[in-house]
Amino acid sequence: MCYIAHVHRPKQKLLDELKRWFFDGAEELWPIALGSLSLRKSPCIRKQCSACASGHGHLSYALSGYQGKRRFSIYVPDELAPEVEKAIENGRQLQELMKEAGLRYIKERKRARQEKR
Repeated sequence: MCYIAHVHRPKQKLLDELKRWFFDGAEELWPIALGSLSLRKSPCIRKQCSACASGHGHLSYALSGYQGKRRFSIYVPDELAPEVEKAIENGRQLQELMKEAGLRYIKERKRARQEKR
């Protein structure tokens, strides 16, 4: 006869709860993006453009940021700008969630270590 018992230590249970807390919070933060959205005014390539001549120029959105050490900038159509703005805000919230998760993790590991002694 073989009997296998799974023993879950309280430490692991608390770490599992922390992991579940993080993933539940992260799941709500979609779509995500990092960077900044800017509205640019630039001249066009057409000669004698009335918008450029009047000084109004042409407005367009761009998402800028870093990919590794390289800077990037990508055109964002006007109708996607609000969604991209929300994704950037979600990205900032995810960063804050990661900071909080890191603090909670370290505190729990330190508490478990003290408990062991």
